[in-house]
Amino acid sequence: MTTAQAAVLGVIQGVTEFLPVSSIAHMRIVAALCGWEDPGAAFSAVVQFIAYFAVVLYFWRDYVQFTRGAVRGIGTNAGRLGWMIVVATVPIGVLGLVLRKHIEHAWRSLYVIAGALIGLAVLLAFAEWMERLRQQRGEKLRELDELGWRDAIMVGLWQACALVPGASRSGATITGGLFLGMKRDTAARFSFLMSPLPVFAAGLFEFHKLHLTAGADVINLLVASFVAFVVGYGAVAFLLGFLRRHSTWVFILYRLALGALLFGLLATGKLSP
Repeated sequence: MTTAQAAVLGVIQGVTEFLPVSSIAHMRIVAALCGWEDPGAAFSAVVQFIAYFAVVLYFWRDYVQFTRGAVRGIGTNAGRLGWMIVVATVPIGVLGLVLRKHIEHAWRSLYVIAGALIGLAVLLAFAEWMERLRQQRGEKLRELDELGWRDAIMVGLWQACALVPGASRSGATITGGLFLGMKRDTAARFSFLMSPLPVFAAGLFEFHKLHLTAGADVINLLVASFVAFVVGYGAVAFLLGFLRRHSTWVFILYRLALGALLFGLLATGKLSP
């Protein structure tokens, strides 16, 4: 990997990690189209680790409030939300350990990624349709302080779908939030708030698998991570603002088109799975 390739992968990671389009899918696809080697699950996990400090920085006031509340217990709204965030990370942590061999090897196939891109797009479209029905019936969509333990567990299970490359962490959790009757920006906000814990755990777990045999390897990792952090901060702010005014249909159509294109390139032999 050259430094220029690392910077490109950092941009891709930073943009697509926080938009509901799957960062792993884009890193695999770009690497394959450019003839680069697959950066691998360990590289992706460590770059994600650094990129998610953008989320911590963006929501630092929320995290301070939730941490203080969690220390005091679940008697306050902040304490309850703090512990709900912890509970929501359990499913992806357990399933990540159980399924790690599939995640690191077989599931990185471009066939799996293409299928996940299309599959989650269909589910997100159905969630958008249900959200529209709720609005037509005059139902009130829920805010962050109206969520409960069932919501945390269910969205946590949806987050586990992100273990399949191509599914997208934010895409899966926003889909789950919409199914549960949350406002779009609330679903995205809860998605971001609950994501750093499992990402940091995965990054620490995978770091020892990186073979940083030369100074250039370390520089490339730092370049990709720094770029992903800077670009990721902008992506978080963009998505939250976008979902206050718009639906996720632009992302749904993009996922469908990208998945179909990927299947076409694989079927014609333009790409190797």
